Amino acid sequence: MSIRVKFIGATRTVTGSNFLVSTDKSKIIIDCGLFQGRREEYYTKNSSFPYDPAELDACILSHAHIDHSGNIPNLIKQGFGARILTTDATRDLCSAMLTDSGHIQEEDVKYVNKIHKRKNLPPVEPLYTRKDAENSLQYFSGHPYGQKINVTEDISVTFNDAGHVLGSANPLIEILDGEKTIRLGYAVDLGRNNMPILNDPVRLEDLDYLIIESTYGGRLHDSVDSTKDRLAEVINSAVQRGGKIIIPSFALERTQEIAYYLNQLLQEDRIPGIPIYVDSPLAVNVTEIFIQHPECYDKEMYEAFRSGKDPLGTNRIEYVRDVEKSKNLNFDDRPMIIISASGMCEAGRIVHHLKNNIGDPKNTILVVGYMAENTLGRKIVERQEKVKIFGEEHLLKAKVEIMNSFSAHADRDELYEYVKPMKDSVKKIFVVHGEESQSKIFLELLEKNGFPAYLPAAGEEIEL
Repeated sequence: MSIRVKFIGATRTVTGSNFLVSTDKSKIIIDCGLFQGRREEYYTKNSSFPYDPAELDACILSHAHIDHSGNIPNLIKQGFGARILTTDATRDLCSAMLTDSGHIQEEDVKYVNKIHKRKNLPPVEPLYTRKDAENSLQYFSGHPYGQKINVTEDISVTFNDAGHVLGSANPLIEILDGEKTIRLGYAVDLGRNNMPILNDPVRLEDLDYLIIESTYGGRLHDSVDSTKDRLAEVINSAVQRGGKIIIPSFALERTQEIAYYLNQLLQEDRIPGIPIYVDSPLAVNVTEIFIQHPECYDKEMYEAFRSGKDPLGTNRIEYVRDVEKSKNLNFDDRPMIIISASGMCEAGRIVHHLKNNIGDPKNTILVVGYMAENTLGRKIVERQEKVKIFGEEHLLKAKVEIMNSFSAHADRDELYEYVKPMKDSVKKIFVVHGEESQSKIFLELLEKNGFPAYLPAAGEEIEL
C-alpha cells in the first residue's frame, strides 16, 4: 500500500502548519493553521488548499494555537465535513480562539476596505467570519490523553501530552499497511521540561517516522531558573524610570505563565504593587478554560488549585474585557504592566498599546515569545528605528527587552534530547516548523550524529 505525506504549511517557515497524510483508503490532515506574515501573502496563502477539503476523512489537531488551528473555519467553508479529532482541552480552547479569530478577520477587513475605498480598489472579504468559526465547532471531537482512537479504516491516533500549551499533544498516528503498522509521530510543537504549570512532554517511542519542529533549532534558551530574577529586574528598572511595561503575549499559555510568575514576585515583595492588567478578552476566556482542565497541570500547579490557592493571581491582576477600559489605559501615566494579545503584535489590543507607548523611552516593551518574519513583533525584536502601526510610521524609542526563557518551544538541545533515544529505530526524521536557517542547523546536528534526517520543501510529497 502507498502511504504518503505532503508537507504543505510550516515547511521551511514557522506558521501555517498543515500536513496531508494519504493512503489507498484514507486521506487526513494534521493541523490546519493560519500562515502569518505580510498582509497580501497572508490572504493568498490562507485562502485556498492544495487538496479538496470535501475529500478529507478527518483532521487531527495537535493544539489550539492559531498557526495550527486557525484556518479550520475556512476549511469547513470550502467543503470539509468530517471529524476534527483533538484533546478535550484543545476543543474547549478552540471554541474561544477560533471565534476570536473570526472577529479579528472581520475587523481587519473593515480597516483594509477603508484604505481600498480611498484608493478606488475593490473591497476584500474576510477569510472567514465569527459565524463561520462558530459553525466549525460542531465538527470537534475531544479525547483524553493516551486513548487510541480509530480515525478511518486504516488510521488510528493517540494523543500524548506535548507539554507545550494547555491541551497540546504529540499525536502518534498508526497506519495499517497489510500486516504491518507504520508508526508516525508528530512533535509540532514540542514543549520543555521543568516549566511551570504544565506536565513535561511525553516522548514518543518505537517510531518509524517523526515530523518534528525546529523553531529554535539553532538557538538555546535562557535558563528557566533565572526567569523570575530577570522578570523582576526588567519591571523594577521600568518602574524606576516611571514607565509602563508592555508585554505582547499569546492569550494561550504565555499570558497564564506570566501571571503565575508575577503573582509569585508580588507575594515575595520583589516587585512593587503597581497595577497589572491582562487586556485581552480572549486571554480572559482562555484563563477561565485553563482552570477547568487540571488534567494538564503538573503536580505543583494541581496541588495549588486543589488547596484553594490562587496561583494565577486572579485576585491581584485585573482582567480587562471592556473596550473603554482598555482605551483608558493609554491615558493613564502611572507605571503599570499591560499584558495584551496578540503575541506577534499583528492584531488585537496590543497594537493600540504599542501605538500609544512605543515612542516613550520611559516605557519597556518586553518580548516573551517567538516573533515570525515580517510581523510587527519581529521588527520590534530587531529594534528597527521606525515601525509602521496602522499604516503610520512610529519611532521605536521604548526600551526593548527579550526573554527567551518564557518560550514554550524546545530549543536546540531540548529537541535533540527528545529524539536521541530514537536513533536505532526511526527510519526518517522530517524537520519542519522553523525558518529555513533554524531548520538547517537542526538538520545538520541530526545528520552529524547519524540520524536519517530530511528537510522537505513546501509542497513536497514523500512516500513512507
